[in-house]
Parts: sequence; structure tokens; C-alpha cells
Amino acid sequence: MSIDEALISFPDPRSSSFEGIVAVGGELNTANLVRAYRMGIFPWPIDEHILPWCCPEQRAVLEFNDLHVSRRLARIRRQTLFHFSIDESFEEVIFRCATIERKEESGTWITPRIVSAYCELHRAGHAHSVEVWEGATLVGGLYGVDGGGAFSGESMFSDRSDASKLALLFLIEHLKQRGLDWMDIQVMSPHMKAFGAKEIDRSEFVERLSLAQNRNLVLFPL
Repeated sequence: MSIDEALISFPDPRSSSFEGIVAVGGELNTANLVRAYRMGIFPWPIDEHILPWCCPEQRAVLEFNDLHVSRRLARIRRQTLFHFSIDESFEEVIFRCATIERKEESGTWITPRIVSAYCELHRAGHAHSVEVWEGATLVGGLYGVDGGGAFSGESMFSDRSDASKLALLFLIEHLKQRGLDWMDIQVMSPHMKAFGAKEIDRSEFVERLSLAQNRNLVLFPL
């Protein structure tokens, strides 16, 4: 199969029909992932065999001016002995996100196929991770995708209390320094709502994404 034959013809996500699903199936490769994220679309596998590509009608975003940091977390942040890095251990971060047990979930959408595809996306320079270290031990982190100057958060994990929250705050500071003022978090969760995230209409999200891309920000310089 040629590269052109493997490309998915994604429709305008604003015209998707069924519960935010804009396409199903196709190759989960770097070319399709890059094109999808730049259109505001992301894969959300049901299992290893069924691959919907989604752009929800209500999109969760976190505007950095609306960021809420509790007094407790602010104190922990000031006192923490953790140290942080970017892109030092992407494969371990995504593997831990895929395998960590979550009280509110049974199973994971981060299938082996997803892990492989996003590791390749990382090697191509489009997927990035934040690591939280306790000494030489990885104790928390998150990963996401740079969609052409706008960042889409994917998943996080924590082996120590508040490690993933501190990873998020570290990421936000990094993105702010690069000129970005919001990030995509795809689907709302209680965890992100507590940070001040909100939902916006899909059409507004797509417009906001386009405006961010037009700024040509370099979020993760080499």
C-alpha cells in the first residue's frame, strides 16, 4: 500500500454525524495522526480492531488565564522535591499511562497499537511527554500531541500523590513560555474541571485551533 493509499480522507469535523465520530478505521500511522490533530480530530479506540476518529460536539479546553490551583497544591508545588523533564522518557510515560489502574475506569483505550503509533509520532517530533522524577525514579507524567502550534493533552499517570497534577502545571508553564494561552483536553473530567477547564462548541474549538496554528508557535524547540 502506498503512502497516498494509506491516508484517511477526514471530513470537516464540524459536519460529523454520529456522537462526534468523523471516521472509522484506516491506518493508525504518523501521517494520519498529524493530519487528524491539525484538524482537531483524535483516535479513540474501542479495542485493537475498532478505531473511531473523534471530534466531540462539546470540546474540553483549559484556558491558562482560568487555571485554578488550590492553596494545598500551590504549597505542595513550592515544597516539592520532585524534578521535571520534557521528552526524556516518552515510551515509559505512555506505557505507564496505559497500564496504571484507575478507580473510575475498567480497561484502557491506550491499546498496544496506540502505544506503538504514538511512540512513532514522538520519534517524528509531534508527540511529547512531561516526566516527574523522584531521584532517578519516574513517579508521574503525561503526554500529548503538538497539533501544529496547539497542544492536545492525552493522558497522565501518577505513582505519588499529586505527581500528575504537578506535571500538568509544569507543562502549562512551558507552553505559556512558548506563547500559548490554552490547551485542548478533549473530554471533560472532574480532575480537569477542578483546574478550571470548560467545554466549548466544536465549531468554536476548530476556529480556535486554526487561530493558534496561524501563530506558528514552536512549542517544543529542538
